[in-house]
Amino acid sequence: MTRGTIPFYLPALLVFFLVSAAVCRAAEDGFDRYEMGFKNFVTCELTRIGLTSYFKGKSVDITMIDVFEVRAESDLVIITGAVQCFVEDTYKTLYAAVGVKTIMDSEKVMYFTIRPKDFSILATELMRYPYKERCGWSRYRLNIN
Repeated sequence: MTRGTIPFYLPALLVFFLVSAAVCRAAEDGFDRYEMGFKNFVTCELTRIGLTSYFKGKSVDITMIDVFEVRAESDLVIITGAVQCFVEDTYKTLYAAVGVKTIMDSEKVMYFTIRPKDFSILATELMRYPYKERCGWSRYRLNIN
């Protein structure tokens, strides 16, 4: 290689890094959109049903909602996470899963479950918990463009 020439692999390496960065950014945007939707949806559902029913009438405040994972299984996007609550004088955790399906360019919650113990979620397990629309998912979509 002579002085002043660019190695043949440098342009390919540059393109690789640019494409990788774009793909990572798109994945982050998708995760952020699902994370916000999950947090708002779960807050709505737990408020609507009266969170006190999970804790036998004790006063409850939601202190944190965290998303663990967003993954696609077939035509279903599954978002799993946890809800930390302050129940009278102690913290408790509930685990939640939401199954979102795109129907005619609109995302809808098809499945929703919440439990007081951790679980590994699969689409077949989640499908045992069908959801009748109460808190609409589409109202929580973010326009991040």
